[in-house]
Amino acid sequence: MLANLNLGDGQNLGTASGKIALDCSVRETRQGNFVISTTDFFFPLVDSPYLQGRIGAANVLSDLYAEGVEHCDFVLMLLAACREMPTEQREICTSEMVKGFRDACDEAETAITGGQTVLNPWPIIGGVATAVVAKGEFVPSDGAQAGNVVVLTKPLGTQIAVNVHQWRNTVGSKHWKQIMDEKVITEEQAEEMMHQAVCSMARLNKNGGRLMLKHGAKACTDVTGFGILGHAQNLMENQIANVGMELHTLPLIAGTKDVNDKVFNFRLTVGYSAETSGGLMVCLPPDQAEGYMNSVKEADGSESWIIGRVVEDADRKAKIADDIKYLEV
Repeated sequence: MLANLNLGDGQNLGTASGKIALDCSVRETRQGNFVISTTDFFFPLVDSPYLQGRIGAANVLSDLYAEGVEHCDFVLMLLAACREMPTEQREICTSEMVKGFRDACDEAETAITGGQTVLNPWPIIGGVATAVVAKGEFVPSDGAQAGNVVVLTKPLGTQIAVNVHQWRNTVGSKHWKQIMDEKVITEEQAEEMMHQAVCSMARLNKNGGRLMLKHGAKACTDVTGFGILGHAQNLMENQIANVGMELHTLPLIAGTKDVNDKVFNFRLTVGYSAETSGGLMVCLPPDQAEGYMNSVKEADGSESWIIGRVVEDADRKAKIADDIKYLEV
């Protein structure tokens, strides 16, 4: 989105224009190393302040991992304490958010070295993550080639799962009433949907990122607010080669498609449902995809999926195939 404002100076690595970053700002230092940096923050998505903090950290670190970076050198925390809360509640909420954020950073083996705290109408947490690397220690985002296969490391549907959870806990929610009246999903399925979404959002993309170099990844982005097709389009527009992407498979958290199709259209099945702390969408040589997915599963205990392919396309378009397959996972 920021690219439309014509920002940047043409010296940013990893995007075809060299202007505004795709996921991270990648800058060569005077000493010949590279500084890779990103920032993001979130308002509450889940009931638990602790989990909100953890998800906030996982989300900001994900941008670094999308560059194939194995290690984050340090994080600056961005924190807004809610001035509308009673003092005791504010202190508990803020403390728990910080703890969740810190625990995720500890798992990432990085340090929080500073940041900024303000009062705000609602609580917010996020940060700035930075890695300093040598040449060859990261994967530029602009090297996709026709024939690459596209792998996704987390399922889609977090926005729907979170909204269903909110509807379920809102007195008089017409959407939850419809779900129950029409038997779209059961209460147990709604609970499991939210559980799977929280586990996915809170999981670091660290292993998916560090394995990219080993398996010859050519380009990558993480899937967040623009939805999978929006991020696929952003990725294709930043490639050196004239390529596009065709998505033939969408893995979805079980139950989310039924809610999308029968209750409220989040545009999940057309690729535009927003995700929070989503998976890495990695362009890999065909002979490396299975090995990459197996390595991620061994490291994380989680599945990945081949969801598409990179094709020659002078218009650099990302699209969903007419015979798209939806996998409930």
